[in-house]
Amino acid sequence: MYDDFDQILDRSAAATEDSEVITHSLARDIDLPRGAGKAVLITLDNGLDHKRPSTLGPGTLRELSHVLDRVQARDDIVAIAITGKPFITAAGADLSLISGITEHEQAVDVARIGHGTFHKLANSKIPTFAFINGLALGGGLEIVLSCQYRTVCDSAAGIAFPEVFLGILPGWGGTWMAPNLVGVDTAVKLVIENSMNQNKMLGGKQAFELGLADAVFEGADYLARSIDWMAGVVNGDIAVERPEIDRSEDTWAAAIKKGKKFADAKVSGAAPAPYRALDCLAAARTATREEAYLLEDQGLADLVMTDEHRASLYAFDLVNKRAKRPAGAPDKELARKVTKVGVVGAGLMASQLALLFGRRLGVPVVMSDLDQSRVDKGLGYVTAEVDKLLAKQRISPDRANGLKALFSGTTDQADFADCDLVIEAVFEELGVKRQVFGALEQHVRPDCVLMTNTSSLSVSEMASTLQHPERVVGFHFFNPVAVLPLLEIIRGEQTDDETLATAFAVAKGLRKNAVLVKDSPAFVVNRVLTRLMGEIMACVDEGTPIEVAERATAPMGLPMSTFALLQLVGPAVALHVGSTLHQAFGDRFGESKCLSALVEAKLPGIYTTDESGRPQLNPEALAVLTQGDNPSTAEQVLERAERALAEEIGLMLDEGVVAAPMDIDLCLILGAGWPFHNGGITPYLDRRGASESVRGKRFLPPGVASLPA
Repeated sequence: MYDDFDQILDRSAAATEDSEVITHSLARDIDLPRGAGKAVLITLDNGLDHKRPSTLGPGTLRELSHVLDRVQARDDIVAIAITGKPFITAAGADLSLISGITEHEQAVDVARIGHGTFHKLANSKIPTFAFINGLALGGGLEIVLSCQYRTVCDSAAGIAFPEVFLGILPGWGGTWMAPNLVGVDTAVKLVIENSMNQNKMLGGKQAFELGLADAVFEGADYLARSIDWMAGVVNGDIAVERPEIDRSEDTWAAAIKKGKKFADAKVSGAAPAPYRALDCLAAARTATREEAYLLEDQGLADLVMTDEHRASLYAFDLVNKRAKRPAGAPDKELARKVTKVGVVGAGLMASQLALLFGRRLGVPVVMSDLDQSRVDKGLGYVTAEVDKLLAKQRISPDRANGLKALFSGTTDQADFADCDLVIEAVFEELGVKRQVFGALEQHVRPDCVLMTNTSSLSVSEMASTLQHPERVVGFHFFNPVAVLPLLEIIRGEQTDDETLATAFAVAKGLRKNAVLVKDSPAFVVNRVLTRLMGEIMACVDEGTPIEVAERATAPMGLPMSTFALLQLVGPAVALHVGSTLHQAFGDRFGESKCLSALVEAKLPGIYTTDESGRPQLNPEALAVLTQGDNPSTAEQVLERAERALAEEIGLMLDEGVVAAPMDIDLCLILGAGWPFHNGGITPYLDRRGASESVRGKRFLPPGVASLPA
């Protein structure tokens, strides 16, 4: 396809030969059934276990390209098939190698080596087949789509285009092949919506139903049935029919418009990747394959050279590596075994916790509350949620019955006597929580771990009056409990290593990512969010119109605006946390008159909804606000917010609230949904200059989460 393709491939492979883990193209001849003839089956395999998926670097693509050249030169074969090692087809480009790119031309080469290699599959005179036996991400899916025919295993998992999630675009043919195979509406869903929706992936059956594969087979004899199916296609026994693609300009424009609206809702234009991907998808209506490849070459190269892509790789590394090896966690061998859990409280949060502990740990869970009606309500919530899982076929009837049998309720805390762990989820007031733990100590064993789900109160003060303060630890979940993956684990002044190790082990069992946090007011996420909200509310108090303050932080690309967050948590909770931090840290956390007015008026926020359910400013809320006469522009509000965040995060690091800036970024990504394309918050503040302006230095070294200096 490219006149100098072999030179590009050799140059790229030479640049990474010391660092790339090669995924080999293992080719073997197979005799097809049905008398169809001989075929070559190429298995992509990096020689490592399934925890290290096969990736596609320059050396890997060079080997695959050469194997394809040899195979396609033969005149004794009737088909070529590609599959992967068990459970994995291919995981896409090797991100560790892409992160080392420093020149635009290097990035162009990355696009070209994929296009040039995969084009040999798409343009082959010998029919090419892909057998999707497992994970097929990004470039792995593009290999699959480049083949002329495809089967998929019904149990395959992890089929997706994650590129936009990582600040780039499917740059090895995906933005042209997907819409021309499954239609532009589905392609936009795959490339934009799924990727930006927490990197949603497909299973094998879903991939088949969407048209990404021509046939689906069960796992037990998947390869044998795929080979038989291939033989049927080759000898004409099986005809592959695909629906005609709607190429009307109106259909295409509507899908692209929908994708842009989705991207705007997610990043408000603050990240370039979805928009460049949409440009490529739009062009696919009329572009030839070769024209589309050239467009992807430039789009991918431009995006690889952006700070947003580097920040996305930084965030990806945090979530996939640092989150799995928490800084400061004790030796896991110190953890105590947990065979029964107690939950103090039966309200919504407590009930969510009970369900999570029972479902993930598979141990008995006993819930308590002040009276039987509250206990029954909590147990009713758990039962209803299990029934929902059953109705959605996410669990079997036997599993549902087994889960329900794990839960019990009580009004007598003596029933916690044989628990290994008890977590409280009662009213957020220090005296109440002290009282709860004091009562528990009369019933539980001395080695029973006591956890608090407090969002801002001192764990040390909570434990200070107990006989065994060393077994108290903070275990702060984020709402919704079943969805958000972060756990802030707070070590009190006297928390011992065994208790802390148990907390980390339980977090892992719950499939949560834990970050060790010092016992400091509001810990990490709530302290950062409260400082941000406080600065925005201060601008409103001074006279900045709500609409101006609302759009000011759009360049940060946050999952929701300050006032949407206020509506979610409620003004009363926001005021309570703000007041707590004002008492702890002084005027950095101001007490907003406008926020106090909303609480006094018992309003849920500044929004209401119109007849169609869309949010709009509530005239009643606006009427109670008392504002000054010193408004700020959106740019001024943003600058103030950035400087406030840089100051607060710097102070948190000075205080040792967490081990490093990366932990603050990890907390905000996992606990508050802050965007990958910013890398959390510290890379963003570094790029904007707020870090150096406020602190005189960056949070992260140059080249980490940004282009090399």
